[in-house]
Amino acid sequence: MLIIDSKDCENIDKALKKYKKKFEKSKTLLQLRARQSFTKPSVERRTQVLKAIYRQQMANGEFES
Repeated sequence: MLIIDSKDCENIDKALKKYKKKFEKSKTLLQLRARQSFTKPSVERRTQVLKAIYRQQMANGEFES
């Protein structure tokens, strides 16, 4: 549950902006999307390894398209 402390003189737009930032930082939407479908642990691990390899190649400058 997200709680936003708003002052009496604060604009509703500022409070909404604070809420949106707090919602994004809590990663609630990402969790909901991840729970929509089950992925096997082996598939998750494989995607993590492929992403790590890609990031390493980009950092070393070895990636060519």
